Amino acid sequence: MSTQINQLKPKLNGNLKDKLTQQLISIYQDVQLEQSCEEIAQALLTIMGLSSKEITAKPFSNHWSEKDIVLITYGDSIIKDNEPPLKTLKKFLERNIKNTMNSVHILPFFPYSSDDGFAVIDYSSVNESLGTWQDIEEISDSYHLMSDLVINHCSSRSAWFDNFIKGEGQGSDFFFTALPDDELSEVVRPRTSPLLKEVETGQGKKFVWCTFSHDQVDFDFRNPEVLKAFIVIIRQYLDAGVKIFRLDAIAFLWKIVGTKSINLPQTHEMVRLLRTLIESVDPSAIIITETNIPNTQNLTYFGNANEAHGIYNFSLPPLLLNTLLTGDCSYLKRWLMTMPPPQDGTMYFNFIASHDGIGLRPVEGILSEIEIENLIHSVENFGGKISWRTSDTGEQKAYEMNISLYDAMQGTVNGKDQWNFERFICAHAIMFALEGVPGVYIHSMLGTKNDYKKLANTHHNRSINRCRWHEDALDKALSDKKLHHGKVLSTLKFLLNIRILQSAFHPNATQFTLHLGLQLFGFWRQSKDRKQSIFCISNISDQSIFLPLIELNLIVTESWVDLISKKEITELTQEIELTPYQTMWISNQPME
Repeated sequence: MSTQINQLKPKLNGNLKDKLTQQLISIYQDVQLEQSCEEIAQALLTIMGLSSKEITAKPFSNHWSEKDIVLITYGDSIIKDNEPPLKTLKKFLERNIKNTMNSVHILPFFPYSSDDGFAVIDYSSVNESLGTWQDIEEISDSYHLMSDLVINHCSSRSAWFDNFIKGEGQGSDFFFTALPDDELSEVVRPRTSPLLKEVETGQGKKFVWCTFSHDQVDFDFRNPEVLKAFIVIIRQYLDAGVKIFRLDAIAFLWKIVGTKSINLPQTHEMVRLLRTLIESVDPSAIIITETNIPNTQNLTYFGNANEAHGIYNFSLPPLLLNTLLTGDCSYLKRWLMTMPPPQDGTMYFNFIASHDGIGLRPVEGILSEIEIENLIHSVENFGGKISWRTSDTGEQKAYEMNISLYDAMQGTVNGKDQWNFERFICAHAIMFALEGVPGVYIHSMLGTKNDYKKLANTHHNRSINRCRWHEDALDKALSDKKLHHGKVLSTLKFLLNIRILQSAFHPNATQFTLHLGLQLFGFWRQSKDRKQSIFCISNISDQSIFLPLIELNLIVTESWVDLISKKEITELTQEIELTPYQTMWISNQPME
């Protein structure tokens, strides 16, 4: 990159090229470029196969409904001898998920060198140990396919990084470098390893920026060629049937030495640029940002309903776990009351378990330090591990708790008890009813417990919740009435099958928080046409609690029923007993 061509702000004519040019000017205003932003915009259009069509402002629309539920899984979470895991996964989906969940997030299915897929060697290929692009496309033919765009970094074993080392070819100028004596003390990271990695290149010694591990080298998006390379990748994914793009670690994308290098304005504008391009190819495609950061920062990725369609609701997992382990919903209720309702065209992506741990950064400023310490202590007592990061002040702080969600629900802060299954189901019943689109980890659907064997083999804390089931063992576990796995799967499917029929559970339907004391957590959902109301009430304690129905707005001219138990409610002044961890979805217009 050499002398910047003078970037004159063009007059907007309302066409796609002009919009892209404006976005590029905003991103690269402080970068010296060899091409003009208008030329870069044209290159992006060409890559995506788009013309500079006229664009008109349209009202934001919701490309999702109450029927949308995402299963989160690795391509090889279930394996069978002599069969590509993606084919095994497809069979599992057809047998167990079809007609309940319509979307599947296959975690990185590309060749990789570490971090279970998130150190990508080749973005354009499917990992041969999993299957082929045909296998991916066959899944996308039947389900909305969600795929990771691992856009912040790639593997140190990639061809691009090899070319960086050699100093020639594509990738030779793709990676961000700094110097050890640069001002880097403010950089925010989720790891404790050194930020810079020293490498010998054809152009001498360099220090590459590694936000995560030294096998995951960060890209330098100040070079527009990096952006062009990723637009090629996005176009390929769209052609393969990807409908939902998960922008992995997007908050760290743009770096400026001397700053925190997180959530910078250029990063937000880059998300808007990607949305412009992706929506121009497929107006129904969705972008979800993965930003494991404090809640107020996370919310900024909605922009003005023009940035991410969805954001991971990262505060929900630790807050809900804290609620169920303490038997006190005050923190969860207070947080829910402060959450802004998403505008049309945006939604929360709700989850309570994933391939990663349960993050603690998203509850900074929400949970007290004592609450966090007690939560960590309980998770360790239930066999979990804690991963750490280096804070702004150089302290070691807990970053995430690594544990299977089923094992995290073994008891309360007072120790293990007999309510493991009920507590686990309660957590999901709450999540399924909340405003947003639910994402359910496959190991939650299966009630998988901590995988200590894999943890011992890899020495990576996250491995504890990344079990790989053999199909025969899984089938046996699901059919064994003495085990909890089959009961978990059938119960969660039962709840989801109720959810997908209720218009009040639309991701953008109205939600109000109820005030029912510390042990009853409740909220009211109302359909967008105001015809259906559902009062979602959960006993989050290990004691029976009585709910005075007079505390709810149950209109006397309506008939009311608990969708879960199917029991009709005829006396609106009675008190109803909720057993430990029981949930009720009280509705006036149940859809069968």
